[in-house]
Amino acid sequence: MVVSVDPIVMEGGEATVTSSARPISTRASAWQRIRTMVLLGLSMMFFDKAKLIGTVLGVVFAVVLTNQQLGIGLGLVDRNVMFVDNAKADLWIAPPSTETLQGGRTVPMSALYAARTTPGVAWAEPLLFGGGVVKTPTGGTEAITLIGTKYPRYAGGPWNIVAGDVIALRRPDTMTFEDSERETLGSLNLGSVREVSGRRMTAGAFTWGLEPFGPSYAFVDYDTARELMHTARDEASYVLVGVEPGQDPLRVKRAIEARTSSVKVMTKAEFEASIRYFVLFKQSLGASIGASALFGVIVGFVIVALSMFSSVIDRLREFGTLKAVGATNGDLAVLLFGQSVAYAWIGTLVGLFLVTRMAAAMRSPKLTLDFPPALTIGTVVGMTLICILASTLALLRIRKVEPAMVFR
Repeated sequence: MVVSVDPIVMEGGEATVTSSARPISTRASAWQRIRTMVLLGLSMMFFDKAKLIGTVLGVVFAVVLTNQQLGIGLGLVDRNVMFVDNAKADLWIAPPSTETLQGGRTVPMSALYAARTTPGVAWAEPLLFGGGVVKTPTGGTEAITLIGTKYPRYAGGPWNIVAGDVIALRRPDTMTFEDSERETLGSLNLGSVREVSGRRMTAGAFTWGLEPFGPSYAFVDYDTARELMHTARDEASYVLVGVEPGQDPLRVKRAIEARTSSVKVMTKAEFEASIRYFVLFKQSLGASIGASALFGVIVGFVIVALSMFSSVIDRLREFGTLKAVGATNGDLAVLLFGQSVAYAWIGTLVGLFLVTRMAAAMRSPKLTLDFPPALTIGTVVGMTLICILASTLALLRIRKVEPAMVFR
């Protein structure tokens, strides 16, 4: 208690002193306490450089491993979605129960004619999708994914042409190949001839990066593809539909469904979502990627938790001193949380830098790591929360520290 003394008052020629006991608050504001504790926590953190480096490396490891696995998973999913994304179609008419892009089943050509006569449809084209085999000069064979597309629209591809021209598909027995597969197919060049599914075909163009989670895409004229795949004239693998400008794809979809039966009509977004779900969950890719990412998170959590707890144990007297001079458990919690955020941000920054460099080095036609902005933001937020949660173990120990210990 501090007593404030009033000024001297003169009464009847005598000086008297009046006083009033009023408490004066000397405790800093909440903002000042938070600022002081955060700065003190950072000073303590950077003072012990060995623990700083070890903790940051734990966060870096967690960020790199988690983002690498998630980036690979997203990249593989994008590889399977890229065909639908680049097919120039707003709607897809597919065989019943279709979940992903694959060959084998067909739709009747009546679905094509029904789509072409539906109000709001600008165009509709058939597409053939199936497997093929290329015989190499050494006598071996390599699998490819054959795509039959119609002139002049060539809905469904090809795209990303790096040599030749799509017009080459108009020539008899001519097709495109994936550029990254040229050596695999026996030093393939423009004009090279290879036996494809028992028929001699000429390389008319090369694409780049058109390799899904399986054999690379090879495009050929629709009628030639039908002969290579032995598909009946009144059947197609899919029907691609483009809607007129200004038309609602969902409305046109319902109109086509009313005119057809025994087929599945999907918008581009619906088909992409179906493929993503199939690849991640029906093929167990999501479980594998998720397990590896979770392992990285757990490792980072354990390293940060143990490092901060060890730091508290080494400085019990310092924390006791802080309590002795008036620091509360809440103030010390702010100190630890400030350290946690610093660990998280430093480690995440370094980790994201390293993983982006790794992604650039690993980039190839067969694999591209995908790091959307949402993943970056999620990594920063997630690692911050994980590091704060990891500091709770140290906080529980601090709560038991007695101020009197500094006088022992």
